[in-house]
Amino acid sequence: MAGPPPDLVQRLYATPPDRFVAARDAAVTEARQAGDPKGAREIGKLRRPTVAAWLVNLLAIRRPELVADLAQLAESLRAAQRDLRGGKLRELSAQRRAVVGALVAEVRKLAAAEPAAPPVGKLPLGEVEATLNAALSDTEVAEQVRAGRLLRSTHYAGFGEVPRPQLRLVTGGGEEEPAVPDRAAERAESRRTRDQRAAERAARAERAKRRRAVERELAKAREDQERAETELGEATDAERDGVTTLDRIETELAELERRRAVAEQELSRAKLARRGAERSLTAARRRTGEVEAALEALDAEEEDAAEGGPEAD
Repeated sequence: MAGPPPDLVQRLYATPPDRFVAARDAAVTEARQAGDPKGAREIGKLRRPTVAAWLVNLLAIRRPELVADLAQLAESLRAAQRDLRGGKLRELSAQRRAVVGALVAEVRKLAAAEPAAPPVGKLPLGEVEATLNAALSDTEVAEQVRAGRLLRSTHYAGFGEVPRPQLRLVTGGGEEEPAVPDRAAERAESRRTRDQRAAERAARAERAKRRRAVERELAKAREDQERAETELGEATDAERDGVTTLDRIETELAELERRRAVAEQELSRAKLARRGAERSLTAARRRTGEVEAALEALDAEEEDAAEGGPEAD
């Protein structure tokens, strides 16, 4: 089976893990729309790598010549192990540490150039180092690293690809003496074990550092949440008090409006009563004037009558 196009696989495995699934699903959709259901299924089988595996894949994709140098060093190490060349093995072991350190530094640079990569301080570089060390001793891991399709980090727990031999001395009678331990190989294995433990300690320290950072972020988030909840409670109480005050004022305003309406009605009635009283007063004054005029006329008549009476006698 041909499988997905190599350039597509390379592009996906160079994608940061948190974006891998979305990029893969988009490629599946594109293959289906292009009328390639078999290719879509093959693309859908690709699995997301861990962050450490992604970093190793990024190194293989962006800097394949460095991974090729790693493969050459691995072959030299295996040859030295097979030939039991202690001095050469020590020299290559020192070279291995230098090469792996340089590769880890290159991984850090490549990750820093990726916009969506995690912060440099949170990169699992200890796991990257352990994987590169494993690639130096395990051909299968080395091939995965070279292909840039590693799914998870790994570490090497043995001593090379070939079982460690033992030297035997043959006497003149042809009998075999007990095996003589390979001291150089044992020292190399001891160094490798120390390196592995150092890588594991570095990985544990890196995880502990990330955990502390996450715990600090969690504590800050909880503090922000508590502060926001307090502010929300205060704002809710203030809103409730405002609603109560507004209701009271509106009730008082309604009462004042009612009393104003009653007062306006009473004022209207008073104005009507005043106008009626003014009209009555005017009529009474007019009637009083009329009566006074009639009385004055009557008085005048009586005076005239009184003055004419004696002359008549």
